[in-house]
Amino acid sequence: MTQDSVKMYSLSTCSHCKATKKLLDECTVAYEFTDVDLLKGKERAAILEDVKKFNPNCSFPTIIIGEKVIVGYKEKEIKEALGIAE
Repeated sequence: MTQDSVKMYSLSTCSHCKATKKLLDECTVAYEFTDVDLLKGKERAAILEDVKKFNPNCSFPTIIIGEKVIVGYKEKEIKEALGIAE
């Protein structure tokens, strides 16, 4: 399993974001996440600029595993990036 840091930008109401969090929890992976829709003002604007660096379309979830960026709920890709065999 990967020792890379795992960070996720998500929306609190997004079903794909919730599914991704559930998958990471099931894989017992430590990860940080930011629910962008719960932020306000300058903090939200700054986070959205960060998201655009990884994902110009600014869609969710945007998951960063080490150097790999995965956009959307893609279970196989996420597990591969984490080094978890199917």
